[in-house]
Amino acid sequence: MCVDAETAWDAVIRRDRAFDGQFVTGVMTTGIYCRPSCAARHPARVNVRFFEDGVAARAAGLRACKRCLPDDVTRDEAAVAQARTLLEGDDPPALVELARLVGYAPQHFARVFARAEGMTPARYLRSLRLARAQTAMRDGASVTDALYDAGYATSSRFYADSAAIGMTPSAWARGGKDVTIRWAVAQTTLGDMLLAATDRGICRLSFDEGETDLRAHFPHATLVPGDTVFQHWLDGAIAAVEDPQHMPILPLDIGGTSFQQAVWRALQRIPAGETRTYSDIAKAVGHPKAVRAAGTANGQNRVSVLIPCHRVIRTDGTLGGYAYGLERKAELLRRERA
Repeated sequence: MCVDAETAWDAVIRRDRAFDGQFVTGVMTTGIYCRPSCAARHPARVNVRFFEDGVAARAAGLRACKRCLPDDVTRDEAAVAQARTLLEGDDPPALVELARLVGYAPQHFARVFARAEGMTPARYLRSLRLARAQTAMRDGASVTDALYDAGYATSSRFYADSAAIGMTPSAWARGGKDVTIRWAVAQTTLGDMLLAATDRGICRLSFDEGETDLRAHFPHATLVPGDTVFQHWLDGAIAAVEDPQHMPILPLDIGGTSFQQAVWRALQRIPAGETRTYSDIAKAVGHPKAVRAAGTANGQNRVSVLIPCHRVIRTDGTLGGYAYGLERKAELLRRERA
């Protein structure tokens, strides 16, 4: 089983949907096994054993709960995986047809998919189309060719989907062309820190990167040295690194999808000195089953420290990953707890 018994029991008491599919709860006195989120009355802890899945529970002589249908968790995961494949194909189906193909009622499957992926099938499809269009434009295709090849029926839908990104679609199309980005590399006690900003706010904070790395993210932007306003932001970013317990409020230009933005806002609400798990973040943004999607959005954070993705750890209490090294992550947390 991927979680320890204490964590599993806590999830059962809280009826935490985020743990559905990670284990099943076996009630030895009744001979029934359930999902962690089962709404039935809680059994006594002494009568409970935890099993990796329904197969293991049945091997121990238990039968599935008819109320929470624990074996349907595996069915849901298989259906969502099949739906992703269909949506990523050349002729993605609408929701009604998608649900029929995976064997669910449309509205029920929309909820199943949203719990797993953090977004509805329609939004998932829009994010795929937007990513394809942006990739094509960065490779030299015109806006018109890129958006129609990506599956957009009209340019208005493309521009609406692009609105959350921060830069205009034409700027994305030309890899940041017509966008001026001011930048600098500063020395901190955690190593060399790169800071970059548009006129709207900071668009990147990273470590061990330089102009070549920044150019890879914005290949056609105009890169210029920071000015007086930028210096104020740079001083604030350095202060955040040196004393993350008293982080200044600085303007950000980070774009992102609505789900990414929700995750990043949740990260900013974690108090300094505290940590959360990916499961906690998924629940905080209203999608408790979207643990993997929350982890992905956490890893796509463009402004380290200012959006404190270092405050997210694994369920077992270990640090997990960090783009700029676990030593930096541990040190940031140590400074916050000091």
